[in-house]
Amino acid sequence: MLAWALSALLWSLLGVGSQRPSLFSNKGIVYGTVGRPVKIYVKLHQDSPVLVCMDVNRASKETVDPAYLWIGPNENTLTGNGQINVTNTGKLIVKDFMESLSGLYTCTLSYKTIKAETQEETTIKKRYDFMIFVNPFAPGWKSMCNDSSDCEDATNRNILKARDRIEEFFRSQAYILYHHFNKTIPAMHFVDHSFQVVRIDNCRPGFGKNEGLHSNCASCCVVCSPGTFSPDVDVTCQICVSVHSYGAKSCP
Repeated sequence: MLAWALSALLWSLLGVGSQRPSLFSNKGIVYGTVGRPVKIYVKLHQDSPVLVCMDVNRASKETVDPAYLWIGPNENTLTGNGQINVTNTGKLIVKDFMESLSGLYTCTLSYKTIKAETQEETTIKKRYDFMIFVNPFAPGWKSMCNDSSDCEDATNRNILKARDRIEEFFRSQAYILYHHFNKTIPAMHFVDHSFQVVRIDNCRPGFGKNEGLHSNCASCCVVCSPGTFSPDVDVTCQICVSVHSYGAKSCP
C-alpha cells in the first residue's frame, strides 16, 4: 500500500500534460504564418519563446525598410516594458507569463519592394497572429526538478525511476525470501511488470482541457478562455458568459 500511495502522490503532481516540442523551433523561435494564427503554449511564470514578426519564407529574403507594429490582447500597442520585450527587429518575448497575458498577439510587418525597371517603390503589409495560452507547472514541480531546463520531462523521468526501483525492491525481496528464508517465512512471489502507477488527472482552478480548441496540446491543462471558468481541480472549463478574462476561477 505504501508503494501505491507513493505512486499516486507522484502522479498527482502530473495534472498537466506535456507541452509539445514540435510547436517550437530548436532555438525557441516561432515564426508567423500568413492567414492563420499560430497557437503557442507557455508554462506559467516562464518566458515565452521568441515570436518573430515574419514568416519563414520572408525571413530567408532581403527585406527593405522593415517596420513592425505589435498589438497585445487588450488591443494596445506593445512598446516594451519590464514584462514585454519588443526588439527593433520585430521580435517579441513575454517574460514571467501569467494567465492575464493570454490571448491574441498581432504583428503587422511593413516593408518596401522596388521595381528594377522604374525604381518605383511599393509598401507591402503582412499580418501575423499568435494565440498564446498558458499551461501551469503543477504544485511542487519546481522543488523536485532542481532548476532543470525541462521540469516536466525531468519529473516524468523521476517518477518512472521511482516505479522501477520499487519494482526491483519487491523482486529482490521475493528472491531473498524464497532462497534464504523459505523454511521459516511464507514464500513471497512477485510477477514481473505487475507494479503499475496510476495517473490522477486534474488541473489547477482556472485551467482545463479542451481537445477541440487545443488539438495540438490535447492532454494539456490550458488556461480557461473568456466565457468559461474552472472553480476546482476538475479538467473542464465550465461556461459562464459574464467572465471576460482568462483563467477565471469563479462565475460572477
